[in-house]
Amino acid sequence: MSPHLQVWRWHLTMLTSILHRATGMALYGGALIVTAWALALGAGPDVYQGFLDLMASPLGRLVLVGLTLSLFYHLANGVRHLFWDVGLGLSVTSSFRSGVMAMAFSVVATVLVWAIGLGSGGS
Repeated sequence: MSPHLQVWRWHLTMLTSILHRATGMALYGGALIVTAWALALGAGPDVYQGFLDLMASPLGRLVLVGLTLSLFYHLANGVRHLFWDVGLGLSVTSSFRSGVMAMAFSVVATVLVWAIGLGSGGS
């Protein structure tokens, strides 16, 4: 175990940094799912239907919701980092608030996207 885990007290900025890395890795997994979608589409209607059935399963939906949340969090935290890169929002209070805002945005945006998708007849 790294010594920094015993020395540092957990705080929101540390969590947002770890989540940014984790969501980036999750988005790589999402890219593989998009690749599988394209391959299934090219493989014919039976394979494509199997892919759609897999993505419509409870596990598939959970993965897709997780990817949606990852996408919105990674986007929001990336914008947060852009502000930091120009020297804005670096105080402890500002970084805490922007971290909370990034998390809140990702949850609200994910809920809205899925509510709209499911409400418009998406299965």
